[in-house]
Amino acid sequence: MKALVYEGVESLAFRDVPMASGRAGEYLIRIQASGICGSDMHAYLGHDNRRPAPLILGHEAAGVIEDGPQAGRRITINPLVTCGSCAACTAGRENLCSSRQIISMPPREGAFAQFVAIPESNLVNVPDEVPLEKAALAEPLAVSWHAARLALEALQPEMERSALVIGGGAIGLAAALALRAMGIEDVSIQEPNDARRAFLADCCNQQVVPEFQGMVPLVVDAVGYAATRAAASVAAAPGGVIAHVGLGEDAGGLDIRRMTLQEITFIGTYTYTAQDFRDTAQAIFDGRLGPLDWPEQRPLSEGAAAFRDLRSGAVAAPKIILDPWA
Repeated sequence: MKALVYEGVESLAFRDVPMASGRAGEYLIRIQASGICGSDMHAYLGHDNRRPAPLILGHEAAGVIEDGPQAGRRITINPLVTCGSCAACTAGRENLCSSRQIISMPPREGAFAQFVAIPESNLVNVPDEVPLEKAALAEPLAVSWHAARLALEALQPEMERSALVIGGGAIGLAAALALRAMGIEDVSIQEPNDARRAFLADCCNQQVVPEFQGMVPLVVDAVGYAATRAAASVAAAPGGVIAHVGLGEDAGGLDIRRMTLQEITFIGTYTYTAQDFRDTAQAIFDGRLGPLDWPEQRPLSEGAAAFRDLRSGAVAAPKIILDPWA
């Protein structure tokens, strides 16, 4: 099969690799759409030691079951493979499973390939009328759905319902969409890139600013750099909530003194629960997250160029989706 293989820092090759094969209870999926995630970019830049080269990246994917009695079944993939029996899993917090695995991280190859293997429990059916390119957005949207849900659960009921999302990439845009789907009408996105800011305003109907002034009860940091954590510390209102979902860099930025004196809640959020993933997929199918027509689509064979364009800031769209068969 063909795959886009991460071979070293800022080096990707589209080439032949051995056919994907699954363990017992796993299905072979013919990938039709696979999105580029920020974590793929971190690996590409050599910033993620959990993803050593050579490796097939990619974990935002949808396709069809390739063989067996369910061949042709249209699905989107929850890439988080968990044990199902530990305390975290049985409590419905599968994302905290101590033995969790995710495709695109050893020992599991990723979905920038024509095929990938995954347990049946990780598959969510996609209605015939929903394009698989849209269904592939379930994974990044679920990350933000999870963050928005946790933030709203932590927010005091008497506080004003308004929010700031820092970062206008796919996770930031998805956070704004999730917050609105959950009843928060006043949501601003802070995005410094001029082209992306214009795209979010013109093509995604978002309220977007280069720099936010003032304070809001709820802040989502969808970037995760010291500078964005510092901005979140300033923007969170007394008694408010910061949901931190970005993984840009490990340390710095938080104003711990202000957060302590103003009783600001900080929540680290990672991936999603299985229920969050299913809820997000259903919200996509129901149209509650909007038309979701903003990704840019390219062939997987041009994946290396797509990564270079993202690296240089030349891509206005919040998401690039790759097609292994184009």
